[in-house]
Order: sequence, then structure tokens, then C-alpha cells
Amino acid sequence: MRPAPAQLDVVFAALADPTRRAVVARLRLGPATMTELATPLSASLPAMTKHLAVLERAGLVTTAKKGRQRYCALTAAPLRDAAAWLAEHGAYRGDRLDALTSYPKENPS
Repeated sequence: MRPAPAQLDVVFAALADPTRRAVVARLRLGPATMTELATPLSASLPAMTKHLAVLERAGLVTTAKKGRQRYCALTAAPLRDAAAWLAEHGAYRGDRLDALTSYPKENPS
């Protein structure tokens, strides 16, 4: 089943920010607390909360509170959907570009 275009829009918008991409990259290694995510990025906890909210709305991250800590984990399905969309459209673009570059060779002036 293909993701809805609106959902892909939300995923790509979430990944447009370098801080959020860094969070996703870190979470690929496993769950982390908000502090563990914010510290290497020199981000404040309120800023990290906002970034995580965007990632949660996109379905890329889930959070759970355990005691005083808030743990974050990556959800891979939206990334797979985005990668599939890129692969599908990248193949199309590659075919079109290949045809364009071969055109001058086949049709010299």
C-alpha cells in the first residue's frame, strides 16, 4: 500500500531540517533520552521538544515517559515509504536523464 501524498509531505517536511535529520540518524542507533539527543546538538530541551513534536507528527519518532526521563525511538515505516517513493521517482528521472544525454550522440547536428 502506498502512503498518502499528504503523509509523504509531512515526512519530507520533518526531514527538511538538519537538526531533525541528526535526531533521526542518532535514533537509528537505538532509543535515547531527550537529553542524549539534545546535548551533542547543543540544543535546549524546549527546542528539542519542538523538534520531536514535528518528528512525532510525521510518525518518525515515538516517545514514552519512564520516571522523569522521556525516551525517544525511531519508527522506520515512514522512512521506508519515503525511500520507496524516492527510489521510484529516482529511477524515472534516471531513465529520462539517460535518454537526454544519449540524444546528442544519436542525433548529431
